[in-house]
Amino acid sequence: MVIQRKRAFDILKTLADSQHVHPLLFRYSYRRRNPGSFTSDSLMDLTLDLPCRCPRCGEGIFKMKSNWKTTKMLGLMMLANFLIYIAVEVSRSYGQGQDINKRRRLTTKKFWKKPESSPAFWNREQERLDDIYFLPLANGSEAPRDFRGIPRWLNHMSSCKPDSRVTTEIEDFKSLPQRFQDFLLYMGCRSYPLIMDAPKVCSEPPYLLLAVKSIAPHFDRRQAIRESWGRAGIFDGERIATVFLLGTTAATDHFPDFSDMVKHEAALYGDVLQWDYRDTFFNLTLKEVLFLEWFGSHCASAKYVFKCDDDVFVNTQHMLAYLGNFSVSKTKEIFIGDVITNAGPHRTRHLKYYIPESLFRGIYPPYAGGGGYLYSGSLGLRLRMISRLVTLYPIDDVFTGMCLKRLGLVPEKHMGFKTFDIEEKHRENPCAYKSLILVHPRSPQDMIKIWSWINDPKAKCCIKTTLDTKGAMPSSKCK
Repeated sequence: MVIQRKRAFDILKTLADSQHVHPLLFRYSYRRRNPGSFTSDSLMDLTLDLPCRCPRCGEGIFKMKSNWKTTKMLGLMMLANFLIYIAVEVSRSYGQGQDINKRRRLTTKKFWKKPESSPAFWNREQERLDDIYFLPLANGSEAPRDFRGIPRWLNHMSSCKPDSRVTTEIEDFKSLPQRFQDFLLYMGCRSYPLIMDAPKVCSEPPYLLLAVKSIAPHFDRRQAIRESWGRAGIFDGERIATVFLLGTTAATDHFPDFSDMVKHEAALYGDVLQWDYRDTFFNLTLKEVLFLEWFGSHCASAKYVFKCDDDVFVNTQHMLAYLGNFSVSKTKEIFIGDVITNAGPHRTRHLKYYIPESLFRGIYPPYAGGGGYLYSGSLGLRLRMISRLVTLYPIDDVFTGMCLKRLGLVPEKHMGFKTFDIEEKHRENPCAYKSLILVHPRSPQDMIKIWSWINDPKAKCCIKTTLDTKGAMPSSKCK
């Protein structure tokens, strides 16, 4: 069949050449003169009429079978397509012009700019942590599963060694006070052995855990707390547990050897937690993270945690009454204390809280004064996890504020926390302590005296209550 069609086409081509006509024109002309000889084997055969002759040149011209309505319809369709094409092109050009103008306004700077590194060492270290582990744990207390590495302070098997690189990364390192040099060299160390444990403190889940920061020589303070506001046991129907948090006092800090006395105290009361690290002011932050680790492993069932110094007086009864006003579910994220806002580092060199610019730059997040603060046990577990991803800072209460910020939380100010004492004229008034939770500072003798005042059944204190919602006059209530 293919051969026959090829032969027919060759014959047509030969005849066309002899008459100087295009083969296709000749084919259609021949088919018109000999109807029935050709079958329709192409779309052109079916749609095109046989060619006619141009009167001027005599050549064949194809014409399509059509009528006036069809021609008119095709013309309208072509015109519509042309108008649509023009509209699309105009709108596209106008849109591109607007995009160009927008891009010109938005990209006044370089598209990709490497973020500038902070000149302060702490800020750079935190930026490095954020780049690797930026996983805020606001919705849970479990550790992120996709750590791309383990922070060196979580590696409990490694011994702590000074980080000599800080001597080259901080320009004025050698001119800093010795306490800063010591802190910076060991800032990456967070794992220290627990040399004195208190395994029975949380054998039964406590309602309130009192965690008191102390140092080895402060035997009198710890004993005064045990005999007053920190007495362990059942109080107002709730179980209270108390632990004292200690490091080791080094001979380099001119302390005598208290190790045997601390061992005897721990054996006698069973409430001492001591880690093998140098107990200094800057290492209070280290004490914070070590306690959080212990809490998560040994006392995670505690409903509330009260963290404080060993030179404060605490009205435990009033604190329990305050917590009793809420359900545990409503206090799941409670963190209250004497909150400090809009604060920053002190730059005066001789001050206790002096921080050099080479160490930290910026504003502190809201934080509760380290004299004492109260938070829920569930929040304590979350603080434990997020603290692992926050660089140690030499001021412990500021560090805790940084951890809260990472969790997206802000501590709540409570007027019952007086970390900067009360007016002098009220300090000897027993009734002044009835509505307070914490007063700082107080000596061991003051603790026992005030505790006896507020627990005297014969004492009558008239305390003015606040205005009610209707604006009525304040009333007096005697206790």
